[in-house]
Amino acid sequence: MTIRRLCGVLRVRGTTDLALALLLGASFAALPVVALLPSLWGFVAATAVTYLADEALHVRAPAFVRRLAALHLDRTMRFAVRTVMLLALAARLDAPDAVLVAGLAVFSAHYAMMMCYTAVHHAVRRRRVLPLVVRNLDMSELPVPPQPSAFFYRRYLRKLLHLDLPAHAGLLVAAATGSERAAYAGFALTPATTAAALLAVLAQYRTARRMPAREEVLAAVNRQLTGYRPQVALYFSFAAVSRDFMYQVNMWIETLEQLDLRPVIILRERASFRYLSRTWIPVVCVPRADDLAELDLSAVRVVLYPGNAGKNVHMLRFAEAKHVFIGHGDSDKLASSNRVSKVYDEIWVAGRAGRDRYQRVRHAISDSAIVEVGRPQLSPIRLHADHTPGPVPVVLYAPTWEGWSDDDCHTSLIPMGVPLIEKLLAENVRIIYKPHPLTGKRSAEAAAADRAIRELLRTDNERHGATEAEAAEAAARPRLKEIQARLDELAGRHRGDDAEQLRTSRVPDRAAAAEWQELRAEWHRVFWESRGPLRHNVITRQLPALYDCFNQADLLISDVSSVVADFVASLKPYVLTNAHDLPDAEFRAAYTTAGGAYLLDRACTRLPAILTAVRSPHPDPMTPARHTLKHYVLGPDHPTSLQRFNTAVNTLASRAETEGVQGGAGVAA
Repeated sequence: MTIRRLCGVLRVRGTTDLALALLLGASFAALPVVALLPSLWGFVAATAVTYLADEALHVRAPAFVRRLAALHLDRTMRFAVRTVMLLALAARLDAPDAVLVAGLAVFSAHYAMMMCYTAVHHAVRRRRVLPLVVRNLDMSELPVPPQPSAFFYRRYLRKLLHLDLPAHAGLLVAAATGSERAAYAGFALTPATTAAALLAVLAQYRTARRMPAREEVLAAVNRQLTGYRPQVALYFSFAAVSRDFMYQVNMWIETLEQLDLRPVIILRERASFRYLSRTWIPVVCVPRADDLAELDLSAVRVVLYPGNAGKNVHMLRFAEAKHVFIGHGDSDKLASSNRVSKVYDEIWVAGRAGRDRYQRVRHAISDSAIVEVGRPQLSPIRLHADHTPGPVPVVLYAPTWEGWSDDDCHTSLIPMGVPLIEKLLAENVRIIYKPHPLTGKRSAEAAAADRAIRELLRTDNERHGATEAEAAEAAARPRLKEIQARLDELAGRHRGDDAEQLRTSRVPDRAAAAEWQELRAEWHRVFWESRGPLRHNVITRQLPALYDCFNQADLLISDVSSVVADFVASLKPYVLTNAHDLPDAEFRAAYTTAGGAYLLDRACTRLPAILTAVRSPHPDPMTPARHTLKHYVLGPDHPTSLQRFNTAVNTLASRAETEGVQGGAGVAA
């Protein structure tokens, strides 16, 4: 078995982590051997290694630790095994019966108190679960107790388990010196500290019992909503919320902040707050449909949906508002022309291409229900004419993921991703590789191709002198971390649990938006400068943002996805992968965004010719087609997309208001 394969099986990322994992296994395997020999100093050495390797792996290789837990070798079990082996060693060294009995009693009491601590801790957490989580509304009137001390609240099991150290150390010292005092001192210290921790968490439970009732929380939030009177709501739900999905909300925040009408964001999953971007817009997270029905949203006239989700029906029943599907990007995928969208009053698309795409679905959607509003998010994308090329061409490879089903699988990663990168590396270009956040979630083949590409880029970076580049990255890391910490603070992250989030919620200073933009710009500047003009990059985090990768690139290679439709705004050349080698005319007829693209065959034989065509001073024959396509896919440049979107919101809100008044008059008559 190769090292790479072994790393994959153990869920570790490199040889250092692999060595730590093997060291942990070897040291635990050695414990019963040295205990039964018996070898006191061998046991001391093996015990020390188990403690240190265990801690290191929790930090460096959490996936490996989760794999151990799945095999019922979780941290508690590992600590228990170490304790049993210690008692076995003491027995083999002829420790007095009184010491052995005392040790067994102490360790039993220690684990019993840990069980009690865990039960109380869970009770505290349950007490602090509120029906709503709020941001950017003033909730100071609500008497929510402060979050318990992080020392007792976070990673508590890790701390409690390590309280066995005094007893372990005392027993080992007693075995080495023959003095029972050391053993009894350790035996006294371990249960005493554990009991003190248990008393502390019991005090926290007493405080948590003063949490406000559900009705009190709903009433306080409704008072704030009544005062604010939101008119436009962005509604989002997804079954498995993570940073991989929250981009669907975050991409719309700046647009919402610039509307004439007052916006509010409604989320349905508690984890959403963790990945929500900075905003001054009031945000309400309502997990239960019953609680959502009790919110005062009487002034809301337009509800915007960036995604299709089952829980959307809980909001669609609000008859006073008009419901609009806005999506999270225009593409030629099936999801961008879903017949389910018929449940909405209107569907807003970027340009004429979106309207035509819906009309091709057997006219399931009325043409009058489709409104072209552009893509307001695309303003940060620089035009081709404003782009300054570097010393070597920069190619952004941004493949889509494998989709929810094989019918919707457009990724090039599986059939041609690895050979594509190999051929690009032979063409003297700089590669920015940005896979879709969901890559490998459904397909092991896609995950394997993703890993292979990362390894190819890492190896090529090393071959071209990684030392200097790594030094520049290391020098920039503290500043990037500092900026990221401030961005997280401005975004309202790291504020504790949901109850603490609600307790500290206040109306924010809108001036913080300027600082946010400046910090993001500085983060991107520092990041790209530290990478240099030649080094390949693998981009998997929220920063650098996709559109900033667009601005770095001279050429995009991608699949059928909304990434291509957004890149069209730059008017830069781009390549669409034709992994099934369809005839060019058939491919362009099937996918609108292929109209301005160079098409790349599965074997990548066209790649050298494409790169030559887009390199200056050669003329780029697809330039006119891209200009035509931009207008067709994204709409006209004037009025701006933001103006068109704002007008659409105002028009629909007025219509909802008028129909509401007429409906009320009809009922009165």
